[in-house]
Amino acid sequence: FFFLGSIYEPLKSINLPKPEGGSLWEKLDHYYRIVKSTLLLHQSPTTGLFPTKTYGDNQKAKVHDCLYCAACAWALALAYRRIDDDKGRTHELEHSAIKCMRGILYCYMRQANKVQQFKQDPKPSGCLHSVFSAHTGDEVFSHKEYGHLQINAVSLFLLYLVEMISSGLQIVYNTDEVSFIQNLVFCVERAYRVPDFGVWERGSKYNNGSPELHSSSVGLAKAALEAINGFNLFGNQGCSWSVIFVDFDAHNRNRQTLCSLLPRESRSHNTDAALLPCLSYPAFALDDEVLFSQTLDKIIRKLKGKYGFKRFLRDGYRTALEDKTRRYYKPAEIKLFDGIECEFPLFFIFMIIDGVFRGNPAQVKEYQDLLDPLLQRTSEGCPVVPKYYYVPADFVELEKKNPGSQKRFPSNNGRDGKFFLWGQAVYIIAKLLADELVSPKDIDPIGRYIPPQDQRNVSMRFSNQGPLENDLVVHVALIAESQRLQVFLNTYGIQTQTPQQVEPIQIWAQKELVKAYFHLGVNDKLGLSGRPDRPIGCLGTSKIYRILGKTVVCYSIIFDLSDFYMSQDVMMLIDDIKNALQFIKQYWKMHGRPLFVVLIREDNIRGSRFNPILDMLAAFRKGIVGGVKVHVDRVQTLISGAVVEQLDFLRITETEEAPVFKSLEELDLPKHSKVKRQSSTPNASELEQQPDVNINDWKNKSTYEILQKLNDCNCLASQALLSSILLKREGPNFITKEGTVAEHIERIYRRAGSKKLWSVVRFAASLLGKLVDSLAPSITNVLVQGKQVTLGAFGQEEEVISNPLSPGVIKNIIYEKCHLQDEREAVVQQELVIHIGWIISNSPELFSGMLKIRIGWIIHAMKYELKIRAGDMPTKDLYQMSPSEVKQLLLDILQPQQQGRGWLNRRQIDGSLNRTPAGFYDRVWQILERTPNGLIVAGKFLPQQPTLSDMTMYEMNFSLLVEDMLQNIDQPEYRQIIVELLMVISVILERNPELEFQGKVDLDKVVQEAFNDFQKDHSNPKGAEKQDHMTAFYNTHPMGKKGTCSYLSKAVITLLLEGEMKPSNDDPCTVS
Repeated sequence: FFFLGSIYEPLKSINLPKPEGGSLWEKLDHYYRIVKSTLLLHQSPTTGLFPTKTYGDNQKAKVHDCLYCAACAWALALAYRRIDDDKGRTHELEHSAIKCMRGILYCYMRQANKVQQFKQDPKPSGCLHSVFSAHTGDEVFSHKEYGHLQINAVSLFLLYLVEMISSGLQIVYNTDEVSFIQNLVFCVERAYRVPDFGVWERGSKYNNGSPELHSSSVGLAKAALEAINGFNLFGNQGCSWSVIFVDFDAHNRNRQTLCSLLPRESRSHNTDAALLPCLSYPAFALDDEVLFSQTLDKIIRKLKGKYGFKRFLRDGYRTALEDKTRRYYKPAEIKLFDGIECEFPLFFIFMIIDGVFRGNPAQVKEYQDLLDPLLQRTSEGCPVVPKYYYVPADFVELEKKNPGSQKRFPSNNGRDGKFFLWGQAVYIIAKLLADELVSPKDIDPIGRYIPPQDQRNVSMRFSNQGPLENDLVVHVALIAESQRLQVFLNTYGIQTQTPQQVEPIQIWAQKELVKAYFHLGVNDKLGLSGRPDRPIGCLGTSKIYRILGKTVVCYSIIFDLSDFYMSQDVMMLIDDIKNALQFIKQYWKMHGRPLFVVLIREDNIRGSRFNPILDMLAAFRKGIVGGVKVHVDRVQTLISGAVVEQLDFLRITETEEAPVFKSLEELDLPKHSKVKRQSSTPNASELEQQPDVNINDWKNKSTYEILQKLNDCNCLASQALLSSILLKREGPNFITKEGTVAEHIERIYRRAGSKKLWSVVRFAASLLGKLVDSLAPSITNVLVQGKQVTLGAFGQEEEVISNPLSPGVIKNIIYEKCHLQDEREAVVQQELVIHIGWIISNSPELFSGMLKIRIGWIIHAMKYELKIRAGDMPTKDLYQMSPSEVKQLLLDILQPQQQGRGWLNRRQIDGSLNRTPAGFYDRVWQILERTPNGLIVAGKFLPQQPTLSDMTMYEMNFSLLVEDMLQNIDQPEYRQIIVELLMVISVILERNPELEFQGKVDLDKVVQEAFNDFQKDHSNPKGAEKQDHMTAFYNTHPMGKKGTCSYLSKAVITLLLEGEMKPSNDDPCTVS
């Protein structure tokens, strides 16, 4: 590419006419010439990809940019479809788009091994590449050299694939390609839990190589999943085996995650222009109008400039101060770029397109007027969109002093052979829309964008635009596992069906459905297995399936027989059923009713379990359970109104062996034999839960003596204790009278479960290293709400979890960190994680003000609550409570604190929960601005620099840093006083702008000063000794003349006045 002046295809009529007036042909011809000379000229003749840089050799193509170039050629082709004699241009433009889309598919398919790897373990080193050689499609950068993990790019590919095929293009040719694309869907389904590098390829704002969870990536994934679900990749020529399947529950998790992340872009990005293509064209990922406006307003308010939008605040990309020789920034370096970030005209173009889609001509005009002066021209007169406008090095200081005062310069003008193809492509799409040469319906044939007034009557298979009033009725089928159970329930007026009575319909557990899905997307040639082994959620099990000629209904994972003791508590099962129904009611958005199968096992009605189950079944009969409307009927009747999913990918040839699936078997018991209902087991007494041996007496005795005692004693608690000594000393395979030690403990676990000896059950479960199902997804539920989880016992070292982990890793953390003081802690922490995962999904407001969910501290709060409730009576032992009582206690302490409690109690609970008042972290930021030497508490130091240079006030990372500073405090009530103190300091500084702290502010010392003052006022006049412990102080009301705040304020003001005052320009005390 030597001849810079003439790289443009020679055009006959060089001076391009403006498309005002003129015929349709002339208007389109105008744009055709621009597209030919600025876009298609650069398309690789071999791969069909478009290079990122349009000059020089060794050209590289970014998947993301190529997709917009293909979309531009396609959009112009759609406009040409309106002309009968188009001189072959429709065909040419359509096939430019097809060639590019297939070029990307070709590059991707050569990396099938990476897709297989990523599907099992999503990590940056094993993902699809995002940049390829433009001419060969080869890999160009390794994972160490470049952040390839960009879920947004793969999602955008899937989205445009569906849009283009819907308009009649043929892009996918054979079944290998279909199965490969199905595997891309498996990868994209996990977007909600995979931190990536995002559109800007840098991940965290600090540009230090760490990926983050980005709203723009999750939003594009959600949009792609909605678009491709049930879509036939062969278009209207396709048949059943070219259809793509999406896991409805995975889509819903992406939806929930997006709504909880927005209006933020990520932990470090408070907002970002990358959200524009996610919220508006092409993804239209959000249907919540309020959240849409809130996010868009924030982008415009914070990022809009004269020359375009900044990508994000403190973005150093291509600024005069960026060191081009280094890939990553140094700590605190991003402060340099404050106020001189480059501005990108590209986002003005996105706002024009958004205005057209939303029918807002004023917005279209506003941004067209802003864009026109920024466009450059080639020597032939074609418009050129500069990539960005920058502040030259000489003007940087002036711009920083007076933002917006300096002239900025374009990065490229087209005459130098440099084109920014993403910008060119989007510009053409915007012009075609604004000039009404294509309509929004043309370039969005699948209707991603629907005006609010039409949203309710659109039949989209997979839309999240459900019924306007969510008045969903859940259809319920009651299934008894045996005929004699059915007869027994019938005597109480409860009508059920048995598995035999619903035949030929089969009833499956969700894990059988998972087995069927193993066959989806399998391709031996490409080395691709099917759907990964992920459980099917409540929404997936509420559909009906057609599999190999069978009709199948599924029961939810909550009815699976679990090895973990929580399933022994029938109240937990009832709670799970209510939760599942509420979840389905809230998130079911398909046409057709959900069918929820309630499986009743004989075990559920043994002893005292029967009455609660009977009450629940009676509620089903009445038609309302936990506030959800239900309609109970026979399975055969309910099928007609349900959603049917055809699993046609299970095709079996004559030679192949059909996979075997296990449906629910009816228990083969004599019909009129008596249901074994042991006499009611009352909750075990405190005594039975206590061992009658003392561990200290026994831990040094010989193994022989311990075995003797084990054989002689009947108390399960004692057996568990003695077995634990043997387990630690001799190992799990040591032989006792009742088999190995491990088998013996397993038997104790079962027996204690049937006797409801919960303390013994938990102790045994912990010795056996049991792990509850769904632990990893529950932690992910908490993380996607923008919170962190810590595991570990109160007062001990904790492990902070800020990114999703696998179950194995979590198990190791739990059994390492929670085992130290009390074995039972390890399993109670698992119980809490499961409960919190459910509660935070259904009622996130209960966790407001809590950024770190510290499981050990929450357990401490629960124990403290039990102490308060007991008063002078002996305190109830948390470990002896049933799992459902533990869950209820958790819900009780999460409720806002009840009035009428002492302040000590309130501070104890709030401190244990790590709750902070609204705006707390922003106030700490403001304090730090006035504290040059930083803050210190409990030995943890928060310096003013580089904190303020590195971060911005509203970003999540700063809030997490403040939490980190408070981490060392070991008393919950003291933590709460420190939080109150920080609020007091912030108010004082706000009211006295002339003051600032001189030295390092030691918060512990300030509290000590306030407490000393408090003691003077409350000391006994007879000169009795002062109390050193602060209980009375903690129990004092914060407000009022003698409230804690008045003492804290006094101590703060004393400290402030020790320093010097900053002279203010309008100081009233100075005499000129």
